[in-house]
Amino acid sequence: MTINDTQDQIIGEFALLDGDMEMTVFYMMELGQKLPEMKVADKSELNEVKGCQSKVWMTAHLENNGVYFQADSNTAITKGLVSMLVRIFNGQRPEDILNADLYFMKKIGMERFIGTQRSNGFGAMIKQIKIYALAFQTQLAAN
Repeated sequence: MTINDTQDQIIGEFALLDGDMEMTVFYMMELGQKLPEMKVADKSELNEVKGCQSKVWMTAHLENNGVYFQADSNTAITKGLVSMLVRIFNGQRPEDILNADLYFMKKIGMERFIGTQRSNGFGAMIKQIKIYALAFQTQLAAN
């Protein structure tokens, strides 16, 4: 699936909630619970996403020219947010990640249920994902 296919899928899922704030927040937390467990050793300061109010850890590796992410957070809603990003970007090529137009946040009305602090943290998560993608793109070009 492409980045846009996954975004459209997420938009469809949130559309079913019909803008119900309580259900949206609950669904967001449910998404976070589906994230694969991250190794305790990976929840280190080295892997911490800077700029998030909550603690967010992220790692990435390159496999068959696709970038695969692992992430976790110490808060349920933030874990849900990062889980959507992992879902969108997992297995995608570095160049596709770098060129991605993320539109799902606006379409699901994310600004309604996350405050400014979380919004800044979400931006920091996206930035970290793009930093990983740039590093892997550079690595692929060198080989």
